[in-house]
Amino acid sequence: MANNLLQSPHASAVPFSRPPTPGVHPLQVGFCGLGSMGYFMARNLATSFKSQLPPLIVYNRTVEKSQKLLAELGASTVKVVNTLDQLVTECDIIFTNLANDAAVTSVYNEFAKALAQSPPTKVKIFVEMSTVGLISASDFRDLDRLLSSYPHTHFVTSPIFGPPPGADKATLVIAMSGDYRSKKEVAFLLVPAVGPQEKAPTLKLIGNGMIMGMNELLAETLTLGEKSGIGQQTVYDLLMRVNSLVAYGHKMVNDLFDGSIGFALDGGIKDANHIRRLSAELNCPMPAVDNAHRSLIGARAMHQAQIVAGTQQWDVLDWSSLIASSRVGAGLNPFDSKKGTGVTRDD
Repeated sequence: MANNLLQSPHASAVPFSRPPTPGVHPLQVGFCGLGSMGYFMARNLATSFKSQLPPLIVYNRTVEKSQKLLAELGASTVKVVNTLDQLVTECDIIFTNLANDAAVTSVYNEFAKALAQSPPTKVKIFVEMSTVGLISASDFRDLDRLLSSYPHTHFVTSPIFGPPPGADKATLVIAMSGDYRSKKEVAFLLVPAVGPQEKAPTLKLIGNGMIMGMNELLAETLTLGEKSGIGQQTVYDLLMRVNSLVAYGHKMVNDLFDGSIGFALDGGIKDANHIRRLSAELNCPMPAVDNAHRSLIGARAMHQAQIVAGTQQWDVLDWSSLIASSRVGAGLNPFDSKKGTGVTRDD
């Protein structure tokens, strides 16, 4: 099913040779899961190869997201299906970006049922791009075995690094692992950083653990600056000169905690739980992530209390809001840094 119609604009950056010359029909690509990340990825896939491939087939549990994408791009670019069976039957390559382990398990079991009812007669590739807790090699071997028990079917894991704005701008980093030929096919749709075999999900968690730990340290440092009277803006100005945590520092300093346009706090808690599980299994303590987890839980508790009282500013919190826990511990307002510290600066 290799296809010379796939001329990626970033082909020179793809770490695989070009797939050999094609069969008769162009690839049919599908996408399952139009959440805060998946919507942008599906949109960019659809538009990048609009003139080269058939309309992208999309499925989402709530059909409103699918209809929104259809309205944005038009029927010449997107086709909406109402069942996972249709997605499996009609597509050659299917990308999935799902919310959690339960969703991945449920969706892939449905995929397996569809494959059993209509065994493929040509190569079919499933590309899983979620951040999930199936972190061991055996977990993914089981999922790979489930799919590859059907003829011509292959499975590739490709967890992604980056927030929704990165998905919007097509600047995500992708760790890809799995069958080599399948990765060659997928590589001309996605320009990945290739991960080690069966370890791409672990690499994703390690990366998120690093960001989470830095966010925790950043939150504590900005809070100390505010409480000391130096001011969080002064600390942030220093930060801009010494390292790259500027984006999250900007959110914290300016109380930009709207999770609907960032990385949602619940997603951070989910990742923290996965990372702590990995840490425990490997006997490798990660106190910064433990502290970040505690801060995320604290921020969510404060936000839920505001929801009950009807005083919340945002329906969903960004994970940078973990600074709320540091602020409260220092006697400051959790989500509004404009409310004074009571400290008089002497400069």
